[in-house]
Amino acid sequence: MRSLLTRRLGLAAVLALLLSLFGMAPSASAAEPASAQITFTTDAATTTPGGTVNLSMTLTNNKSYDVWFVYQTIDPTWLTTQRPDLKYSFAGCTLAGPGGSTPCSGTGPANLGANYGSTVPPGQSRTVTLTLQVAADSGCNGNIGFYSYFYAEFSDSTSVTGGPIYTPETRVLCA
Repeated sequence: MRSLLTRRLGLAAVLALLLSLFGMAPSASAAEPASAQITFTTDAATTTPGGTVNLSMTLTNNKSYDVWFVYQTIDPTWLTTQRPDLKYSFAGCTLAGPGGSTPCSGTGPANLGANYGSTVPPGQSRTVTLTLQVAADSGCNGNIGFYSYFYAEFSDSTSVTGGPIYTPETRVLCA
């Protein structure tokens, strides 16, 4: 009886030791940045009814291959949808790249990824800025926020997905 119990305890101890050794080993991907990432900024934390806020999305290629294709969505957060008195729309879109700023096509929750331009070379970024127009008859004292998912393909036939990524919220204040 004792030898069976001793074997079981010994086997459990060996398994625990192996698991702790493998669990404590650092993973190679922990030190590497994401191969592509999207970050958000706004030019104002607050606005009033009738005002505008620029929401900028920057796609950074941290990989050693070109980004060939990006698909990105942008949707209002659940709390934003619960305030039907908040009225807003996207009024414009520009792409900032190495050649300067150009208008982009297609704004809203559809494919925003096409707005980043044809390719994003390794180590470079592209910034798409959406102009958020708050309606003059919008409600006040609520936050407008968005979240996004994206998918990017690289020239080495790999891909990456990310999200949800949340934008900074904009507070609509009464004047």
